[in-house]
Amino acid sequence: MAGTAALTLALAACGDDGDDEPDAADDPSTSASSEAPTEEPSDTASFTNDVCAAGATSADSFKVAGILPLTGNLAFLGPPEVAGVGLAVSDINAAGGVNGAQACHDIQDSGDSTDLSISTASANNIVQGKPSVVIGAASSSVSLNVVDTFADNKITEVSPANTAVDLSGYSPFYFRTAPPDGVQGSALGTLIAGDGYSKIGFLVFNDTYGTGLRDAVQATVESSGGSCVYGCKGDGDEFPAGQTTFSAEVQAVTAAGPDAIVILAFDETKSIVPELAAAGFDMSKTYFSDGNTADYSKDFEPGTLEGAQGTIPGADASQEFKDLLVGWNEAANGEGLSDFAYAAESYDATILAALAAIKGGSNESTAVQENFAAVSGATDGEECSTFADCVALLEEGSEIRYTGPSGIGPIDEENDPSSAFVGVYQFNAENKNELTSTVEGTK
Repeated sequence: MAGTAALTLALAACGDDGDDEPDAADDPSTSASSEAPTEEPSDTASFTNDVCAAGATSADSFKVAGILPLTGNLAFLGPPEVAGVGLAVSDINAAGGVNGAQACHDIQDSGDSTDLSISTASANNIVQGKPSVVIGAASSSVSLNVVDTFADNKITEVSPANTAVDLSGYSPFYFRTAPPDGVQGSALGTLIAGDGYSKIGFLVFNDTYGTGLRDAVQATVESSGGSCVYGCKGDGDEFPAGQTTFSAEVQAVTAAGPDAIVILAFDETKSIVPELAAAGFDMSKTYFSDGNTADYSKDFEPGTLEGAQGTIPGADASQEFKDLLVGWNEAANGEGLSDFAYAAESYDATILAALAAIKGGSNESTAVQENFAAVSGATDGEECSTFADCVALLEEGSEIRYTGPSGIGPIDEENDPSSAFVGVYQFNAENKNELTSTVEGTK
């Protein structure tokens, strides 16, 4: 795709639970039917919260470090991502651990791009702890801040949520289980064009995630015959991360006369939406992405976002898998789980890393790096959907393709998923996002 990367995208509609979803099947690029794998990890009699002991390293454990958003404007993604890692470690230990050692997790705060000193400090602490793998970060800008630190120390980093195109092929020690923005951007742009909108305005923050996704959406809309009227690539209309008032931006974008407005931001969205609604814009004609497609029932007046839509990369995991995540979180933290964004990707990142270590015969991070793509199916291995089943195949000397709840395809030569699912969501009258359909994008 022009302006993002050399991507060829095939989108396939996957159906929904009702009759009022956006009609993606009417678009020629969403004609085939496809579904994510339905097999999930086996339930266990009990969950374990295997926090690493002080002084644990990859020499005596399969140590899973996490650099995940415990604070900051992506903190809503923290609980599901931590639960994904924790459940995976619990399942790994229930199946016997990794290379004769128990697995453990050490989750540290990534913060966000408004204060990169938090991720810098966490990355340095993680390096000192000599982990087998690092899961994170959620923010692409945060990963760009720490990726060289991990790579320079030969530590494998696997992000469950980064989508910036800039990170494709960035380092041999950087992988991700979320698709790059070209996939989500194509899905979001196709959704907008399919809804009949041709004049698009953007309210986007000046962040590598925001601008990269904007470029992908804009390219898709323009390839469908539409145009960008505000906030376009190269116009310099982006606002800084952390901004809290948007009267000037709202006045400018509405004055440009767009049919629809795409809001690409994080916590800034809570300030943008009321100002845009007060300006009289039809909020059902606004679109969001994974950074802000969230539950706003406690933030806005009822009906504010009714009919608005957004996208979140990732397959809609089965209820069985969601129940396991809730069960682990209740056992570990004494509370349930209401958001599941990137939980499956976090789970799969951890399982793939453990399988890579087994294939490499070592819990050192270099062994994870050398074998991560192979166990994802890059070597055309035999499919397996649980850690225990995949280990059995590896012990027989077989090549494997782990197919977990995230539904991603094998890792490609740029260390990205070769294919992935993107969920399409619509906001209801309570300003809660509800899944309406799923599309599969192929890189």
